[in-house]
Amino acid sequence: MNIGFVGLGAMGAGIVRRLLAAGRPVTGWNRTKAKAEPLLAAGMEWADSPRELASVSDVVCTMLTDAAAVEAVVLGDEGILSGLGPGSFYVDMSTISPERSRALAEAVSAAGSTMLDAPVSGSMATLERGELSIMVGGDGSSFEKVRPVLLDMGSKITHVGENGQALVLKLAINLSLVVQIISFCESIAFAEKSGIARETAVDAVLKSVIASPVVAYRAPLILEGNMDEAVFADVELQQKDQLLGLALARELESPMPLAALANEWLTATRAAGLNDRDFVAVHQVFRALGGMK
Repeated sequence: MNIGFVGLGAMGAGIVRRLLAAGRPVTGWNRTKAKAEPLLAAGMEWADSPRELASVSDVVCTMLTDAAAVEAVVLGDEGILSGLGPGSFYVDMSTISPERSRALAEAVSAAGSTMLDAPVSGSMATLERGELSIMVGGDGSSFEKVRPVLLDMGSKITHVGENGQALVLKLAINLSLVVQIISFCESIAFAEKSGIARETAVDAVLKSVIASPVVAYRAPLILEGNMDEAVFADVELQQKDQLLGLALARELESPMPLAALANEWLTATRAAGLNDRDFVAVHQVFRALGGMK
């Protein structure tokens, strides 16, 4: 299969590298072509528009920031939808509203192609180890046809159900993720306040029963000098997902008290001027409230 990939940020570029390493022919497009230069040097082809990319691809993937960006790339005059051929597949790997994703799936179906929503869970580290988790929503037979391509991206693939259901599960996971990390940061600040060195507290947590994959790769960021070295999801981006999940929870009348409280701590972190930092920067907010510099 010829693969088209739109959205060459850190995670998108990492996925393209895995596809190229697996021998997949990949054509890419990004709003800023400069981001694609290393991938072009690695063997990726370039398309001048999403439409051109779709016209030469059997499977088109997108990984973009929000629903507005996805809709513009898919439905625009030079968008993916105008270039998709009959029997081709469109796989959106962005984290967006399930409702808007389903509307896109209907438009793609009306054009004679099939859409799957396939949001990911993991970090650059899990991607590089081939352990990226991908949840997929949409037609089961289409999923089976695209599955070999997804397995070249990551080894943990789960078909969740109909269109939009993978996004529901991704939002559920992200709601829990934020609660876990904020609780971790609160506990580390508490230990520091008592006089325990931050490095010692983090090391002990990573050896304890509350250690988890997300704590393992985010915990080092709060150590002195490490906050500028990696941003898995800045505060603004993480809160975007948090608000999507909470909005859906309200629609479903599903109580999410811990997730709602965690969202307030994301707001506090933004208010502290830490928007561009990974959201684990909430640790600095807890320190400040505890009277620590």
